[in-house]
Amino acid sequence: MPDTIPMMGLGTYGRLEEEGIRAILSALEIGYRHIDTAQSYGSEPSVGEAVRRSGLDRDDVFITTKVAQKKLDRAQFLPSVETSLKDLQVDVIDLVLIHWPSIDPDVPFESYMEDLGRIQDQGKARHIGVSNFPIARLKQAEEILGSGRIHTDQVEIHPFLQNNKLVDFALSKGITPTAYMPLAQGRVADDPLLQEIAEKHDASASQVSLAWLMQRGIAVIPASASAERQKSNFDAQKIVLSKSDMERIATLDRGFRIVVPEVGPDWD
Repeated sequence: MPDTIPMMGLGTYGRLEEEGIRAILSALEIGYRHIDTAQSYGSEPSVGEAVRRSGLDRDDVFITTKVAQKKLDRAQFLPSVETSLKDLQVDVIDLVLIHWPSIDPDVPFESYMEDLGRIQDQGKARHIGVSNFPIARLKQAEEILGSGRIHTDQVEIHPFLQNNKLVDFALSKGITPTAYMPLAQGRVADDPLLQEIAEKHDASASQVSLAWLMQRGIAVIPASASAERQKSNFDAQKIVLSKSDMERIATLDRGFRIVVPEVGPDWD
């Protein structure tokens, strides 16, 4: 089992029941070894069943899940993780994240961060981390848990929202950023600059986007139910972009954020 989060993963939002299980099995057959889910996705049972059916050793698959924002109070946090363990059919989850910081004034930040540390101490999670945390929240988390315990911060990152300030801060602290929406919901495929760079590498614009993220030290979790698209995304790991390619892609940043819920934090 890798001791750090694999750089290429599969997002499983919407992968439900038998159809979802087949999509996850397809990814595992291609070679994916990092599967990302969340309590709020409803796909934890699909992930658990797909991993079981795959015949792979448990230690060969890195599973990430996230505690839902509505489950962060002290009464629900630990029971929700127990439910995740049962649904995933595992004894320990490789990485457990806080999905979003709580906006409920009756749920103190310290409370759920302490519970996050507690599930790691109890052996229910090998690693712990956060999602959708700005720098200020990362600093608070480190004050509570201590240095080196936050494994990742999963946030929206793609060529049109590069989140450089947060990425640089996380990397400086030894925290691996993980990009959700790494393909900007397919928008990267139509970008002329990415298409130009892709042609040079005999690749697709989507593959170039994923390669660019991974070369920055950012893990990616693209989501697809198509075996062909899963394979294409997975093969992005073979692409090596030049310094010039990286610099040109950096010019695409325009602060275009796709996920802007009312429950979101004050972004950097």
